[in-house]
Amino acid sequence: MAESGHDSPRRVVITGLGVVSSIGMGVDEFRRGLRAGSSGAKPITVFDVEGFDHANGCEVEDFDPERWIRHLAVEQLGRATQYSVAAARMAIEDAGVSIGDWRSLPGLISIGTTDGESRDLDHLVEAEITHGPEHMPPELARRVPAGRLSAAIAQELELSDVEAVTIPTACAAGNYALGYGYDAEYALCGGADAMCRKTFSGFYRLGTIAPDRCRPFDVDRKGILTGEGAGVLVLESLESALARGARIYAEVLGYGLNCDAYHQVAPNQDSVGRCMQLALENAGVKADQVDLISAHGTGTKANDVTEARAIREVFGSRPPRTISMKSMIGHTMGAASALSAIGCALAITEKFIPPTINHTTTDPECDVDCVPNVAIEAELKVVQNNGLAFGGNNAVVLLGRYDGVPA
Repeated sequence: MAESGHDSPRRVVITGLGVVSSIGMGVDEFRRGLRAGSSGAKPITVFDVEGFDHANGCEVEDFDPERWIRHLAVEQLGRATQYSVAAARMAIEDAGVSIGDWRSLPGLISIGTTDGESRDLDHLVEAEITHGPEHMPPELARRVPAGRLSAAIAQELELSDVEAVTIPTACAAGNYALGYGYDAEYALCGGADAMCRKTFSGFYRLGTIAPDRCRPFDVDRKGILTGEGAGVLVLESLESALARGARIYAEVLGYGLNCDAYHQVAPNQDSVGRCMQLALENAGVKADQVDLISAHGTGTKANDVTEARAIREVFGSRPPRTISMKSMIGHTMGAASALSAIGCALAITEKFIPPTINHTTTDPECDVDCVPNVAIEAELKVVQNNGLAFGGNNAVVLLGRYDGVPA
């Protein structure tokens, strides 16, 4: 089992947020969507769904890449990379950073993903099957490398003294990216994915695609809805943020990572619980200090029960309120825990708990207060964000309210 953490007194805060999602573009729209319990679910249009009995998803609408991508040729970027670059630009602008001031500093760009540019791969395979390999569009082939999700951000923002990495740990990748960025002078961390036929059909064949809505922790839940988008967070030291008078959304208190390699798709309760315990230990936080858990909460039978049991194993019989933002934005794959981390930061700053929508009756095997259907006001000091992925890759991040205690 691989474990990761930090032992230094370094304090890291979140000062900028960038969002591309099915319930809102940019941090303000996303916050309003979370408060309202908005749903991004709708019939899928981005690929051919003929032959599927049901095909709802959470697509991004009204995305104009040229509004955010100003230096690179948009047509040379795949859709996931467009989302990634746009969210990074939003996050930098939200942070109030003069990007020129950071060009002389060593920094980090870490973007998590599940599929990279699989939408382009779908089109390449279709062209090969239909017309032969000689007719595969070269412009699509050039867009495929997953490294472009992070490298294109560096190119767009003209950052040359950075490490740019794309982290492929699937549905936990956004949290992995946040942990990876902890020790950098400054970091742009998050995740991005675009909906594609390959992933939808894979989950469909597994029998885990819900027919209409995603209903985490509900007794009648049927599975996930695939989604898309990007979330990017600006991380910097508390000292740096205070020196430039930055608004601070939340402090990154700590994180835990592990990989149990238990099963290709099934979660392991002991490993999930161990990862949460690692994060608590790394952050120096006791279980009874956590006010809210943003669960992985996919809406599948196996995930929700396993995760809820692991939460009770760590937090006892009365765990913190435990919500799932996937009920609103679907499962955005590599962007999932990054968007949830943004939601957690907003919950702390704006003093509310986003709801788990589409909820009727809580499954007794889950037994959590999932804040059904309507957001509630709440003072939150510590929030836990869970990311669980295929292959047993787990990542948990703890965020805390910054109360003005100096570095």
